[in-house]
Amino acid sequence: MGQGEFSLIERFLSHFPRAKVQVGPGDDCAVLAPGKGAQCVTIDALVEDVHFTRAHFTPEDIGHKALAVNLSDLAAMGARPRWFLCALALPRELPRRALLGLARGMSALAEEHGIALVGGNFTSARELSITITAAGELRTSPITRSGGRPGDVLYVSGTLGEARLGLLHLQEGRRRSSAILRQKRPRPRVALGLLAARFASAGLDISDGLAQDLGHLCRASGTGAELGLSLLPLSPAVRAALGPQGALAGGEDYELLLAIPPSRTSAFERACGRAGERVTRIGQLTGGPPGLIRELGGRSLRLPAGFDHFRNGRTD
Repeated sequence: MGQGEFSLIERFLSHFPRAKVQVGPGDDCAVLAPGKGAQCVTIDALVEDVHFTRAHFTPEDIGHKALAVNLSDLAAMGARPRWFLCALALPRELPRRALLGLARGMSALAEEHGIALVGGNFTSARELSITITAAGELRTSPITRSGGRPGDVLYVSGTLGEARLGLLHLQEGRRRSSAILRQKRPRPRVALGLLAARFASAGLDISDGLAQDLGHLCRASGTGAELGLSLLPLSPAVRAALGPQGALAGGEDYELLLAIPPSRTSAFERACGRAGERVTRIGQLTGGPPGLIRELGGRSLRLPAGFDHFRNGRTD
């Protein structure tokens, strides 16, 4: 890039509004005033040739997605985004315009969700990577994976499998499709998470595929589950290309999987309708062996494996 570290930092920060905190970027630490609720903190990374390739993703796509996956974790807990830290590892040959593109993609999503950049770090590396620590504020009890009970109704937001289909499209050499957009620019369900915090007994975001993430929820809650494959919300393109089984394995949907007590389902659905949040009933938690997932009606269900960084080794 041909510029010093501090010049790069200044250019990157110029795309973000000044954080309204006691001490923000420029000092050794950010200084933050205590919030009104408990703080919910998460960290996630996007790594070149694991989560994206620069041949397929624009810098704006990469900046957006790096923040989006962290916002999705906050949404899953029912937290309101407050602030984040960003650590960038940059190849020396990365063009200056690419760095500014990262900032534009990230800052646009940050502004949309009212989350402030309060600090970070720059370093050089062989591959581009972005690590973000994000924090949100809880106004209610957090939505955790361990609160589900037998009989709770399972809901998912949005549609499933499109990010996986988008990855397949990229690997086939396609440049544009609605599925590719879902792969590159996931939409964190922050508003739904805030709404669901009033109703849900358990939940998480779907990052590794519904089959795997439902298993996580069941094992944490000590329950089994019954799942209706015919109930899964799939786009026509996903239904044709992947089918329900393929959609179950699709990672990076970043939709929310929520368990709602039966006595609260009607109120939850009404609240979602008023807020314009699409949710779909897909099954229920059961008293079966922890982690055992069957089809509705009790029939055995052969589930595909989800994504695992140390087994799949995905590249775009």
